Amino acid sequence: MKIGFIGLGIMGSRMAANLQKHGYSLVLFNRTRAKAEPLLGPCGTFADSPAELAQQVDVLFTMLADPGAVEQAALGDNGFLERLRPDALWVDCSSVNPSFSKKMASEAARRDVHFVDAPVTGSTVPAAEAQLVFWVGAELADLERIRPLLFCMGNKIVHAGGHGTGTSVKMVVNLLIGNAMAAFAEGMALGEGLGISRKVLFDSLLGTPAVAPFIALKREKIERGNYEAEFPLRWMQKDMHLASVSAYESGVAMPVTNAAKELYRLAMMEGHAVQDFSAIYVYLASGGDFATNRGPVKNTPQAFQASPHSSGKGSRPDEPPRGRSAAEHQDSSNNYELVRKLLLV
Repeated sequence: MKIGFIGLGIMGSRMAANLQKHGYSLVLFNRTRAKAEPLLGPCGTFADSPAELAQQVDVLFTMLADPGAVEQAALGDNGFLERLRPDALWVDCSSVNPSFSKKMASEAARRDVHFVDAPVTGSTVPAAEAQLVFWVGAELADLERIRPLLFCMGNKIVHAGGHGTGTSVKMVVNLLIGNAMAAFAEGMALGEGLGISRKVLFDSLLGTPAVAPFIALKREKIERGNYEAEFPLRWMQKDMHLASVSAYESGVAMPVTNAAKELYRLAMMEGHAVQDFSAIYVYLASGGDFATNRGPVKNTPQAFQASPHSSGKGSRPDEPPRGRSAAEHQDSSNNYELVRKLLLV
């Protein structure tokens, strides 16, 4: 079995390395060849394009930043989907929205290629230690073909159902993690503002039902102020944004997630994008964009129309205006309604 791997960032490089540790030879592609260099050798060769890679493999893994990157690699110039062999299997481990996974499954089926959405839970350390959790949306027969490969990179596989269900579960997982991190950061900021030391707050809160267990893994980052990324803040914001798009598509209200998503976006604009997502604490503890708004806040639409982070619109239509995507409409609603009601009152 010849395996291809496209996307050798902080997660993909570790996943590919674990496949090699189990004796699998890989054909590799990354936009920046330098990131592939540590994997090249007896078990790794580099292809000059996704199309060139696809002609050589039976199973292809992709681990890319967002739906746009996946679609470009699959269907763009020198894309891989037209060049994969009939009956080949494409496993997309990227964090994307469910409707996009279903679209890619349809595109693959048109070309007699099998598709599996298999996003992961776990950051760089679990990726390096082959401790990832795979959330799989696929036909069972396709999952069985790749199960041994997934266990080279992870220690748990959950078959959620058909196409798009793996990305659906991953989306729920990440929005819960993102919300939990933001809520904890806000609680810490309040506690410190009331004069409680950071150490006392950590010692008091960790291990209680009030705090998600993963927060304990972020303690050292917050205490030392070292936010080297295990999961970049911009990726968390992206995943929460995709969740809001999916909520719009499904008719589900998500006011808490939409508010948290906006906080992560504002933190990105303040320079925290490539730091670990726990750096949301730095943004909130410093007062964020609201530092000049200490005390009572004027709860008026006009206060937000002039904001550099708002849509610039004074109204909030029930449906997206003509020419505006669902995501853009959701962002407009977020900045005006959710920030106004949930963050500043």
